[in-house]
Amino acid sequence: MPAEERPAGRDVDAVPPAAVLFDMDGTLIDSEKVWDRSLVEVLRWLGGTDLSAQARRETLGGNLRNSLAIVFREAGVVQTPELADQATRRLVGRTAEMFEGGLPWRPGALTALRTVREAGLATALVTNTGRYLTDKALVGIGVEHFDVTVCGDEVPRGKPAPDPYLRAAALLGLAPEDCVAVEDSPTGIAAAEASGATVLAVPCEVPIPPGPGRVVRPTLEGLTATDLAAAHREVREQQAA
Repeated sequence: MPAEERPAGRDVDAVPPAAVLFDMDGTLIDSEKVWDRSLVEVLRWLGGTDLSAQARRETLGGNLRNSLAIVFREAGVVQTPELADQATRRLVGRTAEMFEGGLPWRPGALTALRTVREAGLATALVTNTGRYLTDKALVGIGVEHFDVTVCGDEVPRGKPAPDPYLRAAALLGLAPEDCVAVEDSPTGIAAAEASGATVLAVPCEVPIPPGPGRVVRPTLEGLTATDLAAAHREVREQQAA
């Protein structure tokens, strides 16, 4: 962001965070619509028609188990172990097909990854998506952008619990409070804030209001290390006040 566009009062000399922890779906890649299509296909397989607006909001940034529970609820079907297994296979298989076809970047995301790496900051990918699908997405995203990656099936609890962010910080040998998490959804933001990380919220599918643990930015376009440092300082000063 050019200097003349930065909000007044930000400390441009603030020290950058020790690491930047990036969410994947809806933050780096425009994949929430892919998940939506897969979930609707499973819903129709169960005899339903379409996801309600509320259900769509509930699945944003969610893990596979919770999203499937919402789909079963929307279909009005009891989730037996056998049906849950079949639905999981359908959802993962269909999503994998679309991931393999390539996923578009969110605005400014690729440049932001490169900027953070060039600034010498540690990085992590922190996603609720399971390892199998994440590895498929990483073929296009580029695993070289990250020091560590943490997936939703590698922690006891997925987002909105803080477990994924706590694990990422631990793998980097850092305190979550020294990190900035970049998120797009209420679910992911709740997880990052619960971990103690500063949140840079970049809305994708739903608006994100300001909050004491976050700085809201409309896009990743033009993001600089100075912007990350200023966001980190701003949140820490708010919390200390």
